[in-house]
Amino acid sequence: MNDNDPKLKKVVEGANDLSLGISIVVAILIGIAIGIGMKKWTGETWTLWLGVVIGIGAALRNIQIAYKKQKASLDELKDDPRFRSRRFDYEDDED
Repeated sequence: MNDNDPKLKKVVEGANDLSLGISIVVAILIGIAIGIGMKKWTGETWTLWLGVVIGIGAALRNIQIAYKKQKASLDELKDDPRFRSRRFDYEDDED
């Protein structure tokens, strides 16, 4: 880790490696913590809500990233011959 990397980089990377549900909660809690810090720094209540919005945005981004990873892995399975759907021609069967 370089000295130029953000101090919360390890926290963000750790939250990304957690399961999706936990990473959503962690993202929102970090956003709330940012909001509380901004409220103490500025004295304005609306900055707390800004932090909550940032946390919710981060949680939605985590969902989007997990969706893209899952879709990519399923697209790989789509091309696997073991999982291709087989077409059967039942038109020749006459009762």
